[in-house]
Amino acid sequence: MKNIPFSPPDVTEAEIDEVVSVLRSGWITSGPKKKEFEDMLCRYCHVDRAVCLSSATASMELTLRVLGIGSGDEVIVTAYSYTASASVICHVGAKPVMIDTAPDSFEMDYDRLADAINEKTKAIIAVDLGGRLCNYEKIFDAVNNKRSLFDPGDNKILKSLGRIAVIADSAHGLGSKRDGIQSGGFADFTCFSFHAVKNLTTAEGGAAVWKTFDGIDNDFLYKQYMLFSLHGQNKDALDKTKAGAWEYDILFPGYKCNMTDIQAALGVAQLRRYDKMLAHRKKLVERYDEALSGLLSGKIVHFDEHSESNCHLYLARFPITIEQRNEIIIKCAERGITLNVHYKPLPLLTAYKDLGLSIADYPNAYKMYENEITFPLYSTLSFEDQDQVINTFKEVFDEVV
Repeated sequence: MKNIPFSPPDVTEAEIDEVVSVLRSGWITSGPKKKEFEDMLCRYCHVDRAVCLSSATASMELTLRVLGIGSGDEVIVTAYSYTASASVICHVGAKPVMIDTAPDSFEMDYDRLADAINEKTKAIIAVDLGGRLCNYEKIFDAVNNKRSLFDPGDNKILKSLGRIAVIADSAHGLGSKRDGIQSGGFADFTCFSFHAVKNLTTAEGGAAVWKTFDGIDNDFLYKQYMLFSLHGQNKDALDKTKAGAWEYDILFPGYKCNMTDIQAALGVAQLRRYDKMLAHRKKLVERYDEALSGLLSGKIVHFDEHSESNCHLYLARFPITIEQRNEIIIKCAERGITLNVHYKPLPLLTAYKDLGLSIADYPNAYKMYENEITFPLYSTLSFEDQDQVINTFKEVFDEVV
């Protein structure tokens, strides 16, 4: 029986040709190809500027640093996400304030959001889980209702906003839409991932895009990201190649998380054919919905009157115990089918328990997790292989349940 992996990358000769072209160019670190990819992302997301970095994690952390968020500040995040959504808050020295999901929902409980905002709150990191965009209307309603509590400190961007910043962890969300608007058009800052398992990959990589803010020059903001990502150096490698331009300064002890032209070459080729890749994913989701409808107790809703997801993950819930869920995953793996779980709620993890968080305070998130199974979903998955996934799962489900 054929082994079906969970999420292999979709790499064609187009990607290989782009990478080879960069290798032959003699310029392989951050340079013209990265700039080309950034320009393509701007057009695709309908934004004015984008900056490509080494990961979505780096993109979120640098966004917090650009906003001057640090010790003594609080940032709100959902309890149902991967650690990157919260770890970046810890990296900058701020406190993560976690909110439970709404009942029977993978999204945070928006009704609790306003109550979590206080004078220390500087931002919220909203997570577009599985490709479904958050309800940003409700998020901004909560944020705007608490403007009177907001203290921007001396950060000029926060002063321009006049409220806490809304940051989208849209690691899963490139190309997803809500009410016809693509990810990148809702939050103040939106961060994408191009990791190997994402819909669009640069092997490792990510990007941040942002809205235009009153009184804030976009070139200035782009420069801030570049400074943070290149040791605080006031010239990148490409600028230093200009005649007599070796001289540079280090403005502050920064970090190292730039994207290379090799990575960007993958992204350029992927983005050119991205819409076709998403169209196939949509068909796979429709087939899963139909085939599993009689077994499901819940699932991520990729398409409704408001949402048009990029179908990054197929999260499904079944009327089973956590022990049965784990047994099903093991038995399917023994028969060549790789299933997954997205995600263990953050308060279940040692790092966040050590911060004093308890899963007992997040009962809805735990309920979503304990019977969730994520199915293979990728743009090279054939219908024939998907049928093998479905049939094997049903056989094992009947055996276990």
